[in-house]
Amino acid sequence: MPNGTTARPSGGLTLSELTLSTLWNVRGHCANRSFVDAVNRLAGVELPMRPCSSSQGTEGTLLWMGPTSWLLVRTDAAHTAFAQARDALNAVGGALFDVSSSYVGWIVRGPNAAAVLNRGCPLDFHDTAFPRGHCAQSLLGHVAALFYRPSSYPHFVVMVARSLSRDARDDLLAYLRSDGGSAGREEPFPGGD
Repeated sequence: MPNGTTARPSGGLTLSELTLSTLWNVRGHCANRSFVDAVNRLAGVELPMRPCSSSQGTEGTLLWMGPTSWLLVRTDAAHTAFAQARDALNAVGGALFDVSSSYVGWIVRGPNAAAVLNRGCPLDFHDTAFPRGHCAQSLLGHVAALFYRPSSYPHFVVMVARSLSRDARDDLLAYLRSDGGSAGREEPFPGGD
């Protein structure tokens, strides 16, 4: 995907590659208060405990991946602090894995972003079914993907395993172009509104 300054189409529908610097998989049990407190300190935000929810804070965003698994997306290059964070979670019965090199992501943005994603994904992306802060795992074409809505504005984050990124990107571009969209500039992981 071009990394230049491609102009946005009149409808404002774009696909932008995400800059993902630090992604950590957090594992543990919500019933363990010491674990929850340790994650809250690490992430600077409350651990989301409801299925398909997220939390945003000063140190990044936590995405619910399953009953005992979350993805912490940090906005800084915190790789140097990984060993200390891992040891702190291990001490309270949790685990931490650096998966920063494992994912590639994009933002699909614009008034028809939900319809574009529905060309390859069975999830309901309507505001009432997939509100701000919602995240879910499903398929994008034949590729497993994580979908996240960071704000009420119609844009979505799509993340896939790096090894399947070409297929996912090609599918997203095809879905987008069928609505007159285009590639946008690379951008950082979004905050909420």
